Amino acid sequence: MTDREARAARNQESSLAAFLAKKAEFDALLAELQQASADHFGADPETVLWGEAAWLSDATAKLKDIADQHFRRGEYAC
Repeated sequence: MTDREARAARNQESSLAAFLAKKAEFDALLAELQQASADHFGADPETVLWGEAAWLSDATAKLKDIADQHFRRGEYAC
């Protein structure tokens, strides 16, 4: 194996380690959000006001942007 190939292999290993660490963080955040969603994000369904609806609308728009980036939809379409 040449020095260049060895550097490339180390780079790939480092990249994979970083990717897997971020994926674990991402998965943990998703699990937290799923639990919060199951609990209506702490809002009492009997007393929900526009502030909670606006917050959820904003959060949904952010998640939609992430999904659109990943699935190459909307402005991210090729």
